[in-house]
Amino acid sequence: MSETRSGPVSLPIPDLASLRKQRGLSLEQIADATKISLGYLRAIEEGCFQRLPGGIYDLSYLRQYARAIGLDEDELIRHYRACIGLPPQAGPAEEKRKPEGWLRGPAALLRSLT
Repeated sequence: MSETRSGPVSLPIPDLASLRKQRGLSLEQIADATKISLGYLRAIEEGCFQRLPGGIYDLSYLRQYARAIGLDEDELIRHYRACIGLPPQAGPAEEKRKPEGWLRGPAALLRSLT
């Protein structure tokens, strides 16, 4: 299943630029602190997520930006997912739980040898 990155979706966009300015931060300061380009930071503030590089980079950039301006990371991720047409992420209670005693990596290999 491929992700379509078409034009902007018309959902209410939080006024991230105003929130950033209220905190006394410039985009340049955030770019210096996060090493995210100004173009990507502007795209986040404008809600133009199709201009982001895609995949895990989008989530990383959104989380870093949210932390930089003091916004709840999950709130921004939920907004992003809604804008690009992805379902909300499952909460911890809805995630599959691993059975007790489940091991991974080298410990699992060693346990299977005994």
